[in-house]
Amino acid sequence: MEIVIANKSHIVYAGIICDTISDAAQVRGTGIAKRKPEYIATKMENGNAVIALENGKFAGFCYIEQWGHGKFVANSGLIVHPDFRNIGLAKRIKEVIFKHSRTKFPDAKVFSITTGLAVMKLNSDLGYKPVTFSELTNDSTFWDGCKTCRNYDILTRTERKMCMCTGMLFDPKNQNKVAPKEVKENVFKRLKNIKQHLFLKKEKK
Repeated sequence: MEIVIANKSHIVYAGIICDTISDAAQVRGTGIAKRKPEYIATKMENGNAVIALENGKFAGFCYIEQWGHGKFVANSGLIVHPDFRNIGLAKRIKEVIFKHSRTKFPDAKVFSITTGLAVMKLNSDLGYKPVTFSELTNDSTFWDGCKTCRNYDILTRTERKMCMCTGMLFDPKNQNKVAPKEVKENVFKRLKNIKQHLFLKKEKK
């Protein structure tokens, strides 16, 4: 299995990447913003994505987005093909894209919004902290990308203050302030309980 920084030669995988993201959204029944192949191709051309391949077969993907004139970057679209799940690939991709983001945009804050508990755990291990949406980018273009998500109505009703997603942030200014393992685990447990409560509340409606 190889995980490399994507380039023009990988554009042939843009279609299957988008299809895999779309299929995952339907299976999970939660919010994942849809992306078009042209958008994914642009990320590859600009060197702002990583792709995992197994003997030429698509295995996983993630890309970088810039917001707020480069003050923020997001590692988005993390996806693993069903044939390669449950082998720790998502964690490996997340680590590679995070390192690439820190190298390419060393002064930018790295943030994530996600409904996935597994992604929250990966973020926590990398040093992300849970934050309110107000601490993330106020770039309207970013939030407009949520329009294809099934939970977008929640985001608009709360004036972009909260949604089913959890906001998490890595601030390079605090990179040397590493929390003890038990603190990270307690943070993740609190996040897990909050998300489970929100999902149950939504199901009852």
